[in-house]
Amino acid sequence: MSHPSTYNPNSGLEKWLDARLPILRLAHDSFVDFPTPKNLNYWWTFGGILTVCLVIQIITGIVLAMHYTPHTSMAFDSVEHIMRDVNYGWLMRYVHANGGSMFFLAVYIHMFRGLYYGSYKEPREVLWMLGVVIFILMMATAFMGYVLPWGQMSYWAATVITNLFSAIPLIGDDIRTLFWGGFSVDNPTLNRFFSLHYLLPFAIFGVVMLHIWALHVPGNNNPTGVEVKDVKKDTVPFHPYYTVKDGFGIAVFLVLFAAFVFFNPDGLGHPDNYIKANPLSTPASIVPEWYFMPFYAILRAITFDLGPISSKLGGVIAMFSSLLILFVLPWLDRSKVRSMRYRPAARLWFVIFVVACIALGVLGGLPAEGRNVLYAQIATAYYFGFFLIILPLLGIMETPKPLPRSIADAVLNKHKPEAASGGAQPAPAE
Repeated sequence: MSHPSTYNPNSGLEKWLDARLPILRLAHDSFVDFPTPKNLNYWWTFGGILTVCLVIQIITGIVLAMHYTPHTSMAFDSVEHIMRDVNYGWLMRYVHANGGSMFFLAVYIHMFRGLYYGSYKEPREVLWMLGVVIFILMMATAFMGYVLPWGQMSYWAATVITNLFSAIPLIGDDIRTLFWGGFSVDNPTLNRFFSLHYLLPFAIFGVVMLHIWALHVPGNNNPTGVEVKDVKKDTVPFHPYYTVKDGFGIAVFLVLFAAFVFFNPDGLGHPDNYIKANPLSTPASIVPEWYFMPFYAILRAITFDLGPISSKLGGVIAMFSSLLILFVLPWLDRSKVRSMRYRPAARLWFVIFVVACIALGVLGGLPAEGRNVLYAQIATAYYFGFFLIILPLLGIMETPKPLPRSIADAVLNKHKPEAASGGAQPAPAE
């Protein structure tokens, strides 16, 4: 939420800079004195965790790029050179590789938190959509990075995924050729992917800045979903309260991160990627990284033609639609109450939704045969049904529990509920 600046320059240099480039004022008002709801729990820490993950990925990626050779005859060996000959190269590579997984783990938790507490609702629609843009850019960056080691799984994952574009009528083959830089996955493909993998993290950083800006206009959502009514009673300064709290949460997360880096660095990878890419030898099963598996399962769940739409094109449409549908979520859920803490029916359907997403993740790593396909189709149907049918109907039919009158009342357990339906709650400024 917007608030008057409380920054007071203490030195002549600060006054001089503040009159010309008030960057210190911006930092103070955004990260020190910013009024933050006093009831935020540790689920809100994942925003800070994601920022740390992004910085780690950019720094380690720059170091790795100094020693990597984007050429099909040398890429695999250059990765081994990094691991064996570059000082602490093994550490840089393991931090970067596992950092991708930690990044996606944190972003999935962050998104599920946003879904549960209704952080996509008015007036924070743009904030939510910017988050979806970041998520899609992360997926593109991670996919291109997965190809760079030029192992068996890297090569064949690139071949399978880029071939999907050929299913698009009229322009599909041209798009695939543009990605390949020729007529097969080869050296031009690797150069394109390396260039984009290096560039996109900086684009992500730029969108993250917009995301933070969009957050600071209406302010944070909170577990009750109730707007801030009294800044003095309902909020506390971001520093030191949330810097300490978020710092502790980040430290705990980094312990998990370090556990993978030092004790199981290859646990989240695939052993076939330690075999040099061979276009004449297809792996027994081609699977993406774990964080792509739910969308891979959706892709493979469409095994039937829909009129003129082939099963291959249908799978591509379903996979991309599973991402694009997130952009319109703020307009699909019309409930007046944000937080599912006060929406018992929505909470039940949300738990099933989380189970369906986990099931898709598991099924994405299993062979697409027998009952696995049926289960993936059921989970896919529920995924889309949750957004297109369940949430719109709940917005009309559900009777929420009464909301607390203010954030302060909820924190102090003062039971002074107010009506939670029929527009009794004013348009919130989360």
